[in-house]
Amino acid sequence: MARVAHLTSVHNRDDARIFLKQCRSLAAVGHDVTLIVADGRGDKTRDDVRIIDVGRPRGRLRRFMQTTRLVRRKAAELRADIYHLHDPELLPAGLMLKASGKRVVFDSHEDVPRQILSKSYLPRILRRPLAFFVGMIERAIVRRLDHVVAATPAIRDKFRRMKVQTTDINNYPMLGELSVEPSSRRHTSDICYVGGIVATRGIREIVAALSLTRTQGKLLLAGPFPERQVRAEVATLPGWTKVRELGVVDRAGVRNVLASAAAGLVTLHPTPAYLESLPVKMFEYMSAGLPVIASDFPLWRDIVEGSGCGICVDPLDPVAIAAAIDSIVENPDMGRKMGECGYFAVHERYNWGAEEKKLLELYDKLSSI
Repeated sequence: MARVAHLTSVHNRDDARIFLKQCRSLAAVGHDVTLIVADGRGDKTRDDVRIIDVGRPRGRLRRFMQTTRLVRRKAAELRADIYHLHDPELLPAGLMLKASGKRVVFDSHEDVPRQILSKSYLPRILRRPLAFFVGMIERAIVRRLDHVVAATPAIRDKFRRMKVQTTDINNYPMLGELSVEPSSRRHTSDICYVGGIVATRGIREIVAALSLTRTQGKLLLAGPFPERQVRAEVATLPGWTKVRELGVVDRAGVRNVLASAAAGLVTLHPTPAYLESLPVKMFEYMSAGLPVIASDFPLWRDIVEGSGCGICVDPLDPVAIAAAIDSIVENPDMGRKMGECGYFAVHERYNWGAEEKKLLELYDKLSSI
């Protein structure tokens, strides 16, 4: 078994992909696992994973300039066999660790150059050249690392075209964590959205749709709302009277939200970063026996309509979103059937068990080098 260090300067220690799935799965089979974070909550050992905290940065620039250096320094002190990086800003640190003879894996959660094209806080004129520059750096560094783990098949294929060894380990839910037996669900008119709340994830259109629905249920809105201007704007819309803003909730809280809703919304905008993504919230809704109302992207439509687990809509059209909400809430038998289809699709295919096997096989291979 290997000494393993997972590194992140962005995500907190409770991150579902990093800690709940990858770190715990590796520790469960006997690897010595350490997770280095920068969330300001101190050092701790949990589920046989040692968590080391380098302190929470103040601001994006300080995180990039200072926190990455602290994470790299702490990582070097560990003298691990395998280093697993979860943020693109840690790629230079990975290059240094590789130069010292370590095995280094980069976990690409997102297609970062594509994501830059949709960053609202960046001036539009800078997005394309910055995306090109970041893509060049990413390509130059990952070719010198041992492996790339990709969160989606599309990201996997991108790196494979670069002739980089890549394995897709999809961010599917863990069975049982959020599951609610469809037959045990009580009827409700409430719907939910769980996750980061930003403009490109459709919050304006969702709130606008609420004022158009015939049903009187609430939107259970759970997650961080970092864009203060957007929050102030949507709070003035008529549909906001149907919103129950829950803020950030823990995993038990997420389970309670999913158990209290008739459908889950994942109406992200058709940005380059989202079109070929696999949104974890969609699969979590499915695992909880919730019908989904999802953006009508080709990949998502194949999953939703192929499984019979929901309705796909134009995410930019509040009228279409409202019609989908009414359709599911006013037809509980149809909604229950969709929820059952999603529940069984997750149990048969879209779950962490199959992805865990790929992770463990990769680490067996890296440990033997």
